Amino acid sequence: MAAHPWQKALLTPGSIALVGVSDDAGKTSGRPLRFLRAAGFGGAVYAVNPTRQTVQGERAFASLSDLPVVPEHAFILTGADRALEALEECETLGVPVATVLATGFAEAGAAGDANSARLRALIERGRVRVLGPSSIGLANLHTGMILTANAAFAEPDLPKGGLFVASHSGSLIGALMSRGKRKGLGFAGLVSVGGETDLSMGDVCAAALDDPAVTGFLLFLEHMGHADRLRAFAEEAARRGKPVAAFKLGRSDAAAELAQSHTGSLAGADEVADVFLKACGIARVASFEGLLEVSPLLTRVAAATTPRQGRVGVITTTGGGAAMAVDQLAGQDVEIVPPSDATLARLAEKGIETGRNRILDLTLAGTRYEVMHGAIEVFRHAPEFDLVLVCVGSSARFNPDLAVQPALDLINTPGHPFAVFLVPDAPHATRQLAAAGVPVFEDPETCADAVAAALQRQVPALPPMPPERAGGVGRTLDEAEAYERLATLPVAEWVALDVNAPVPDLPFDFPVVAKVLDASIPHKSDAGAVVVGIETPEALAAAMAEIRENVAQHIPGHAVTRVLVQRMHKGVGEVLIGLRRDPQVGPIVVLAAGGIFTEIYRDSVMRLAPVDLDGAREMITQLKVTPTLNGARGRPQGDLEALARAVVAVSALAGDTDIIEAEINPLMVLPLGDGVAAVDALVDVKE
Repeated sequence: MAAHPWQKALLTPGSIALVGVSDDAGKTSGRPLRFLRAAGFGGAVYAVNPTRQTVQGERAFASLSDLPVVPEHAFILTGADRALEALEECETLGVPVATVLATGFAEAGAAGDANSARLRALIERGRVRVLGPSSIGLANLHTGMILTANAAFAEPDLPKGGLFVASHSGSLIGALMSRGKRKGLGFAGLVSVGGETDLSMGDVCAAALDDPAVTGFLLFLEHMGHADRLRAFAEEAARRGKPVAAFKLGRSDAAAELAQSHTGSLAGADEVADVFLKACGIARVASFEGLLEVSPLLTRVAAATTPRQGRVGVITTTGGGAAMAVDQLAGQDVEIVPPSDATLARLAEKGIETGRNRILDLTLAGTRYEVMHGAIEVFRHAPEFDLVLVCVGSSARFNPDLAVQPALDLINTPGHPFAVFLVPDAPHATRQLAAAGVPVFEDPETCADAVAAALQRQVPALPPMPPERAGGVGRTLDEAEAYERLATLPVAEWVALDVNAPVPDLPFDFPVVAKVLDASIPHKSDAGAVVVGIETPEALAAAMAEIRENVAQHIPGHAVTRVLVQRMHKGVGEVLIGLRRDPQVGPIVVLAAGGIFTEIYRDSVMRLAPVDLDGAREMITQLKVTPTLNGARGRPQGDLEALARAVVAVSALAGDTDIIEAEINPLMVLPLGDGVAAVDALVDVKE
C-alpha cells in the first residue's frame, strides 16, 4: 500500500501549527503546546494566536499565512466558525492535514448544519484531509508528538510500545493509556477520530500500518460507520501479521435496529457488527479491560482459517481459582479439554502425578519451579490443546520465582501459546509477565473474554464489495411479485385468485393454504388472513370469505381483492432465509429457525453476503435446530444440501441493486432428495 503524503503528516509530521493555542497551559487549548515540549518533540512547533505576541513564552503568529513555512499538520483549537476559516486557510496554503477539536457541527442544530455543509464542501475539494471535528487529538509516543488536549497525557513516563489505539471517544484514549501503563503495556500511537467527516478510523489505522513500531491495533468503536474503509484496513493488517482487537458499545437490545421483517429484528445493529468484525478478522472483546489484555495473546494465537471453538488445557495451583476461569470460559463456548493418556504419561515421566481430571491441579506441588515448568512444557506439546491456561494462586504475590518464573522462562520457546491467570492481586508479577510478552490476566471474566476472542478469531473472509444500491422510493412487493423476484428458488406451487370470482380449477392438488395477497399486509397471520388445511373447492371459497372478513375487522376500511392459494407441503422442519442491506456494513444473509416463533427462539446465524456453498453449509452446522432437520432421534432426514443451495441463492440477491430486503419464512425443508419449498416471501425494493 503506497503511503499518501497526508499519512506521514498525520502521524509523523516534521512541523506543527497550533491554531488558537492558549497562553494558559492548564486550559484545554493550551495543553498541546505544553505536552509537545514536555515530550521533547523534535519537529518545529508554531503557535498561532492573533491576540497575543507570545504564547507560553514562545513567539505567536497572527495567522497560518504568517508562518515562515507551510506546516505539515495543523491542530485547530478554536470554536467552529474560526475553525472553518482556519481550514480554508490550510487549503489555500497547502497544509496536508488538519485536526479539528471543535464541536458545533452535526450536533448543533441549524447553525451546525450550516457548518457541516461548509466543512463537507471543503473536504470534497480534496486539497486538505481533516481529522474530526470533535477530535481531542492524537499522539505518536515514539516521536514525542503528543498533539492532544486530553489531560491524561500529563502522565509522566508515557508507556512506549507497539500498540496503536484508535477511538471514537476522545476521553477513552487517555483511559486506555493509563490503564495500559499500570498493566505494563506500551503504545506506539493513540488517536481520537472524532466525527469522521473525512478521515475515518479505517483511514487513520491504515496510515499506521507500515510503521515498524506498530505491532497491533486496538479499536474503541461506538458505531460501524465507514465500514468499507475499516474492512480495507483490516485486510491489510492481516496481510502484515498485525492483529486487530475491538471493543464496541451497543450490545444491549435497546441499541438494536428493528424492521418490519423477522430478518430485520434478528439482524440488529450489534449482531451485524459481530458478523462484520469476525469477517474482517478483528477479535471482538466484550469488556474494556479485555481490549487491553487481549493484545499480547493475539500476537501468539494465530487466526484460524476455518471456524474453531478453541480447546484449552488448564494447569493450576489453586482449584477454586481455576474453577472461576473455567466457568467463564465455558460461558464463552470455549472447550476445556482434559489431558490425554499420552499427556498424562509424559507428565508421569517428569515425576508429575495427577488424577484423571479435566484440569491439572498441581496444588502445593505447583509452587515448585520444576513442577510448574515441567507441566507447562508437556501441555504446550500436547496435540489435544490449542492453548494452555496457567492459573497461579498466592505464590504469584509472595513467591513469583516459584510458579511465575517458569512462564517467563518458557514464553519464547516452541509449543502451543499459553496465558497466565493470576488469582491474587499480584501487581509485581503482572508487570513482570507483561514486560516479557506473557499474556496475563487479573480477573476470570476478562481472561475468558480475551481467550475466547483470540481463539475464535479468523483470517479475514470477506466477500466482494457489493454494488451500491440505486436511489429511489422504497416499496414492499406482494407475495406473488416476491416469488417472481425469487425465480432461482424452489417455491411451492401457487396461483393468485380474485376473491370476488368463482373458485376455478387449481393447477395442483388439495390440500392448500389461502393467504391474503396484499403488499400492505406483510404479517398475514396477525390479521387473521391465513387459512390452512383446505381440502375442497367449497372450503376454499369459504376460506376466501373468512379472510376478507378478518382483514376488515383488523384493518377497518381495508378491502381484500386477491388471495394467494398455495399447495401445502409437509416438511421435516421450517427455516427462515433472509437478506438485509445494513446501511453501514452492507448486505447480510440470515439463516434461522423458521415459522411464527422465529423471534422468540432467536436461533439464527448470519454472514456477510454473498456466501458460497461451503459458507452456506457452515451456516447450517451452526444452527441449533439443525440436528432436528438431520434425522435426530429417528426423525426423517431433511435435504440439507438443497437448503445450502437456497441460502446461496438468497445471498446472491446482494447483487440486485434494487433489493433492500428479502425474506423467505418459512422455507420448508423437505425429506432428503425432495429439496426445499418456499411458502411465504417478503421483498422490499427501491424503485
